[in-house]
Amino acid sequence: MFDWKEWHSRHLERIEQALKTATPSGLVGVERLESAMSYAVLAGGKRIRPLIIYATFELAHADIKQKMLPVTIDQVGTALELIHTYSLVHDDLPAMDNDDFRRGKPTTHKVYDEATALLVGDALQAFSFQILSALDADPQVRIDLIKELSFSAGVHGMCGGQAIDLSNVGRILNLEQLIQMHQLKTGALLRAAIRMGAILAKLNADDKNSLDQFARDVGLGFQVTDDILDATQNSETLGKTAGKDAQNNKPTFVSFMGLIEAKSYAEDLLNSALKHLSHFGEEAEPLRKIAYWAFQRKS
Repeated sequence: MFDWKEWHSRHLERIEQALKTATPSGLVGVERLESAMSYAVLAGGKRIRPLIIYATFELAHADIKQKMLPVTIDQVGTALELIHTYSLVHDDLPAMDNDDFRRGKPTTHKVYDEATALLVGDALQAFSFQILSALDADPQVRIDLIKELSFSAGVHGMCGGQAIDLSNVGRILNLEQLIQMHQLKTGALLRAAIRMGAILAKLNADDKNSLDQFARDVGLGFQVTDDILDATQNSETLGKTAGKDAQNNKPTFVSFMGLIEAKSYAEDLLNSALKHLSHFGEEAEPLRKIAYWAFQRKS
């Protein structure tokens, strides 16, 4: 019987330790930047993206698991989490969403300053690719991982989604446009986690396709759930300012379809995601539990 609590606790501790190990320190003259980077990276969080990488790698055949060094998987999870963290630091800036709290703590630019927060994001992004380029892995694996992360984080993924978001404040989007925006803004890095885990696991094309469909549904459902929580939970529970999207007149799934329909849509996405894992056995149980957790979380 798969023990989700034990698996989650063990792998969460694993990625937290990897992040602590990776955080730079000791460079003369940049102590403030290093401090701000550590503050942003080690401020907590769900770590769902590296957890997805771990869970996807568990689908690998036994011989692949024996050959792949655990530290390599940790580093890939770290690289992806650094990209995610940089996006949050920049997202919170006054020029973007202008938020004062993240993960229950003051945002990086409030603790330090806006210029330092910009540098934190820039440095974390560069550091992420430095980590991937130095992996103790097959050169083609390194290249494939770098290609996947750079594509998902750029104009075709996360940055593109944020640009669509910023350009549509106060506008009414149709469902197709809303889905496109969030498949890029939120979904791209979640899909990258699946794809990077699949690269490490050396999965076949059919398995990769099924997992990509799973990740598409989970990524979109994660955002729908975020919108629901933003409309129903308080700031203390969320760890960030509640109702911010509504205050800023941003399009959300709740504003588009209403709370009840948004909840029904999230449930449909969860069921669809799980169907894409139906041909996998017990080895996919961590991914199934992550899906339930992503849709049923309270913050």
